[in-house]
Amino acid sequence: MKKFHKCFLLVMILTVTGIITACKDSNEGASGSGNQNLSLLTGGTGGTYYPLGGQIGKIISDKTKANITPQTSGASAENMETLRVGEAEIAFSQTDIAAYALEGTEMFDGKPIDNIMAISSLYPETVQIITTAKSGIKSIEDLKGKKVSVGAPGSGAYINAMQILEIHGLSEKDIKGQNLSFDESAEGIQAGNIDAAFITAGTPTGAVEALSVQNDIMVLPIAEDKIQALVKKYPYYAEDTIPSGTYKIKSEVKTVAVKAMLVVTKDLDEDLVYEMTKAVYENTDQITHAKGKFLTAETALEGLGDMEVHPGAAKYFKEKGVSK
Repeated sequence: MKKFHKCFLLVMILTVTGIITACKDSNEGASGSGNQNLSLLTGGTGGTYYPLGGQIGKIISDKTKANITPQTSGASAENMETLRVGEAEIAFSQTDIAAYALEGTEMFDGKPIDNIMAISSLYPETVQIITTAKSGIKSIEDLKGKKVSVGAPGSGAYINAMQILEIHGLSEKDIKGQNLSFDESAEGIQAGNIDAAFITAGTPTGAVEALSVQNDIMVLPIAEDKIQALVKKYPYYAEDTIPSGTYKIKSEVKTVAVKAMLVVTKDLDEDLVYEMTKAVYENTDQITHAKGKFLTAETALEGLGDMEVHPGAAKYFKEKGVSK
């Protein structure tokens, strides 16, 4: 009888142990075998952040102990605020917006964000001033009195629009400003509800490509002297060119760009950030988006200004012989 009790007790212990192990394995499997679940804030579906973020997120998820979930958002400024309150860990941003966040200027007036660091810059984000041939608009000065989308309120595109208008002797009072997303801007131009739109994104931008299917797109140029004046006053801009053939335009267009970058919360584990950075820059061949060609370790720290690089990312770039 004692032998029976001992065997029964052993069976019960083994059964309970098995259940606990199974539950543990089930819980770990739900989060990727113990992997850390992280959110990657991108932008709207009509921009560049969203599709590129999906591909970067997949690389990191496949190659590291992080499970990345890309999320749509209102882009740069909203992303910085979301990182501030700890509701995400990684985000896309324009370099100028990240600088404003750290300084507590512009849309972050008096409220600096101090829990963010850089992973790297990615590619040029081109300021595209989009209209159609039938609008009759041929220059930035022609925007006076027109219905113009200047981007979502507080967005990077909005700040870019205000600064470019300023350099041309105009202000928001001189136009009939509309605060629309990239998709809404394209739809507005298509429907004839607006005349033009400021879009800051990597080219080609999905929303504008869709618009070009049924419309003769025009991208307004910025004159050389205006570019130089803009860069002198706001040094995070750089001269850029939109190649002919983009959106079926017949000639290249001179404009300006800021840089897209990846921002991370500073308390994220150093080893994990190192692995994520390494995964992205050593698997760029898996990025099929047109902007993937700009992602190189050699240029990854360009345009970051005074923003501190996360120690994990800095470790990887140091190994590659790259420094700010």
